[in-house]
Amino acid sequence: MRTADWLLTHGIVVTMDAARRTIPDGAVAVRGNGIVAVGPTAELEQHIQAAQTVDCTHCAIIPGLINAHTHAPMTLLRGLADDLRLDVWLYGYMMPVEREFVGADFCRVGTLLACAEMIRSGVSTFCDMYYYEEEVAYAAAEAGMRALCAETLLKFPSPDATSYEESLEYARTFIERWRGHPLIVPGVAPHAAYTVTPELLHAAVRLAVQYDVPLQIHIAETRQEVEDWQARYGEPIIPWLERHGVLDARLIAIHCVHLDEREMHILQAHNAGLVHCPSSNLKLASGVADVPKMIHLGLHVGIGTDGPASNNDLDMFEETRLAALLAKGCSGDPVAVPAPVAFAMATIEGAKALHLAHAIGSLEEGKCADIAVVTLNQTHQLPAFRRDPDAVYSQLVYATKSSDVRDLMVNGRWLMRERRLLTLDEEVLRDQAQQFARRIDSFLMAREGNLLSKLLAVGGGIVPQETYEVQVKVRLSDVRLMQERIERMNLGINRPSRRNQYDTYMLFQEGEQGRLRYREDEVLGAEGKIQSVEYTLTLVLPMYEKEYDHSVVLTRSRYTAPANRSLRFYREFFKPNEERQVVKHRYRFHIMYRDTDFAVNLDELVTPAGNAHFLEIKSRTWSARDAEHKARLIGELLELMEVEAKNLVKVEYVDLVSERSQERADG
Repeated sequence: MRTADWLLTHGIVVTMDAARRTIPDGAVAVRGNGIVAVGPTAELEQHIQAAQTVDCTHCAIIPGLINAHTHAPMTLLRGLADDLRLDVWLYGYMMPVEREFVGADFCRVGTLLACAEMIRSGVSTFCDMYYYEEEVAYAAAEAGMRALCAETLLKFPSPDATSYEESLEYARTFIERWRGHPLIVPGVAPHAAYTVTPELLHAAVRLAVQYDVPLQIHIAETRQEVEDWQARYGEPIIPWLERHGVLDARLIAIHCVHLDEREMHILQAHNAGLVHCPSSNLKLASGVADVPKMIHLGLHVGIGTDGPASNNDLDMFEETRLAALLAKGCSGDPVAVPAPVAFAMATIEGAKALHLAHAIGSLEEGKCADIAVVTLNQTHQLPAFRRDPDAVYSQLVYATKSSDVRDLMVNGRWLMRERRLLTLDEEVLRDQAQQFARRIDSFLMAREGNLLSKLLAVGGGIVPQETYEVQVKVRLSDVRLMQERIERMNLGINRPSRRNQYDTYMLFQEGEQGRLRYREDEVLGAEGKIQSVEYTLTLVLPMYEKEYDHSVVLTRSRYTAPANRSLRFYREFFKPNEERQVVKHRYRFHIMYRDTDFAVNLDELVTPAGNAHFLEIKSRTWSARDAEHKARLIGELLELMEVEAKNLVKVEYVDLVSERSQERADG
């Protein structure tokens, strides 16, 4: 007679072994942290003496589900910024909030909250990618869950590292400390090819290969990402990664929404694991991965919820059902990804995708005792047909909810019995989560009411400088005539350039906040061809500070930074009440007058004035005395240029839009 600590009896055992056996009145025996027998209840009761027996009548006994990709601490960001595009969501909200709040305590509390949710939904293993990954590991181990924890690497500063060298060192130390742990598998996670440098990617691969740990990376999540990559490198992402040795590691490729068949073949040849995140990809409108083709080509595809900030839950039953339904709806084939295949993605195929199938993913003798008990007699699951042995898969995939999970065991230890959590205090976690929510709310409410704060949040790490300038604007009848006059003055034309400038001004109801100007600045060569294009974003505060003689005004234009995002991004992030367009052809140069540098612009304004011509003279200034001095010099220049007072203009180009609109209304 063999002995066991636990014998789970009289359930439908869904083994997910190579033969995909289901045992109608089955049992699973557990000793220590492992499974010692799987078979019919009558047979195991006859040959195994168990210290304790668990009756699983009207239940399925299944492998613990595997959430193959998530960012567990982001439970604390759940519902923070929904219904946004991926770039606005990520760069406008997630990363700024993470820079402000993510620390060791944030990651610990967020992970424990995630573990409570996942345990309740039958998840025994999750694959994580985040910051302070050692805190994630400690929290998962405290909760009793199995986790593959990979430290995130980025080419720019992150919440837990000021440089990628620091991130690499953190990852190395973390891997060395946690290798061989019974529950935690450490790894490394370059965030995505476009958020790391090739050098950082190579270093991450060397680290993964040296310690024989998995490497996670987001791949081909959006069509824009794929198109940008193709335009930059002239080839798809997967061949590029292959050439750079990334596929030599135990690769876990996340999302893979926009791969072609050749790329899938390359991944299959390297035994890479893929992870499908249907809810997140739908919510962020990233697209739908061609999972049927991936499976047909022999790839191991797991299912992940992604982070709770882009899903917004960690419910693997919901995710598995959606994976099956999406495949059918998108392919037009009702037999695509049938229930047994979808359930395999959530269990054994997920284990293979994470390179952990030797230990988890199925109920087999010798594997870890990661077991969920799921009730099958709830109203929404009935009636139950048993004519087809595969009917239990349909019941689990299409009808079962996470709330139907009754018990969960991980590594031979019960984490939940009869829906009661045994390793976590949910009430404490709720209170801690709400404390973080209140602090984040206060931070964002203060930021959303301040354009400068929002600009700094997406300014690419550059701290822009405040500038003041003295300027005058003059309407001209002929730009060429003015240019000839200036040349005759022998002031010396320096740094000349010709440009096409396309300005989009974003205006806000609270005018005192100022205006945002997005500028696309085309620098032209001698033959009028575009040599380069510069993009800037400028916050312009209310304009007129002081007026001098000759209608020279002191203006304040502050906080200019490179615009490293698209105009669409800034529109969706800043949400202006109104937009106005200014288009002009500009001849820009500098002159020296009385040992003072002045910038001069000769502009042909296409929009809004309709081919009107203007002269602008500007000079930066730092004090009231300096401003008055330069204003006098500009007045002298205007006299030398024979400018008539009636042609002076006191408004900015953008304000001519409203003037012309008013003229049309009056006419």
